[in-house]
Amino acid sequence: MFRLLFAVIISVVIFSCKQDNANYQKDASDTAILHQSVKSLTDVMVHDIFSPPVASRIYVYASIGAYEAARFADSSYISLAGQINHLKPTPTPEAGKDYCFPMASTLTFLKVGKTLIFSEDTIQVQIQKALDFYKKTGMPEDVYNRSIAFSDSMAAHIIKWSSSDNYKQSRSFPKYSLQNDPATWKPTPPAYMDGIEPSWNKIRTFVMDSAAQFKPLPPTPFNMTDKNSQYYQEARFVYETVKEASEEEIAIANFWDCNPFKMNVTGHIMHATKKITPGGHWVNITGLACKQSKADFIKSTEAYAVMCIGLADAFISCWDEKYRSNAIRPETVINEFIDPEWLPLLQTPPFPEYTSGHSVASSAASIIITKLFGDNFEYTDDTEVEFGLPPRSFKSFDQAAEEACISRLYGGIHFMPAIKNGITQGKNVGNLVVSKIKCKQ
Repeated sequence: MFRLLFAVIISVVIFSCKQDNANYQKDASDTAILHQSVKSLTDVMVHDIFSPPVASRIYVYASIGAYEAARFADSSYISLAGQINHLKPTPTPEAGKDYCFPMASTLTFLKVGKTLIFSEDTIQVQIQKALDFYKKTGMPEDVYNRSIAFSDSMAAHIIKWSSSDNYKQSRSFPKYSLQNDPATWKPTPPAYMDGIEPSWNKIRTFVMDSAAQFKPLPPTPFNMTDKNSQYYQEARFVYETVKEASEEEIAIANFWDCNPFKMNVTGHIMHATKKITPGGHWVNITGLACKQSKADFIKSTEAYAVMCIGLADAFISCWDEKYRSNAIRPETVINEFIDPEWLPLLQTPPFPEYTSGHSVASSAASIIITKLFGDNFEYTDDTEVEFGLPPRSFKSFDQAAEEACISRLYGGIHFMPAIKNGITQGKNVGNLVVSKIKCKQ
């Protein structure tokens, strides 16, 4: 009797283990660990103070790597190799072997991201959390080890590709040089920082044929000597908009500020406030949309990858124009010609005015995310809550993008042509991305 009972117990234990192992793929496909990993990379970028263009570069390589590893879980998804500039065929899993592709995807995202940021130890902590999570799913050890090895090969492939985009070389390119022309950009208070990334148009594009593919119309000719000139009226409009801003307009400006390095001055003491970038804000919105729509793991990696491709090209396109037109900021113009005591609501970012980076990026992002999740997608954006601001609700991604764009006027950091023409520029980038990038057969 004892032997029979023992045999039954052993059989139940073995059966239970088999059941647990059979379910590991379902448990491992939980998207929570992916979204947590994206947030961990965002947090590191905020801490390390990456500029908007550089942040977009970090996001895009990590996200493409995640998608390329995840797509093997569903044969209807195809590689981005051949669709993105200079991305060669990515590694493939060994035929006839079992893998956990969500695990490989998450680890690829983190490993690529780790090589592109400064605070590597923080990302390593998230890598260990991911390893622990997947270990607890009960997957067979050989699958666990094979998936790690696959993430290593995928990450190495993406990292090698990223190293040829001219970023490293651009670190030694000349810094921005001040010009005597009164129409050109000058550093602004309180930090008077040098112009950020003046050579960003030298970075390899992802789907655009060149940084100048969507060159916008030129800015309004500088003319502050004639009070009837269009330029003077545009400056006056910014001046009066800020002075007469309503509580709602102030709230909108602050919500979409997305200044990664705001310098605060109290007497003789200066300290920095770190925040998310415009691209980071839209990456977070992508995560919110994935969660709200209950997007599965592969769909989530697709959303992050396509969004980040659009953001990366949007910043390359925008920065190409910024240092071509090299336009002066409203703060400088208004202080010199209208009111020396006037201050913008938001701190003026350290790069030329035209076109508006948030307008280009947000307009591109809204095209892409609407294509992914549809029109009239109502959601509440809590991105800025951790930075002390209340959430805002939107009836669509287009509404959010429109608000992000006009926020630059309310904040006093852009003239209207930079916003309007930036919207056109961004929509051109977004439409190109959705027309060229195909993730499913």
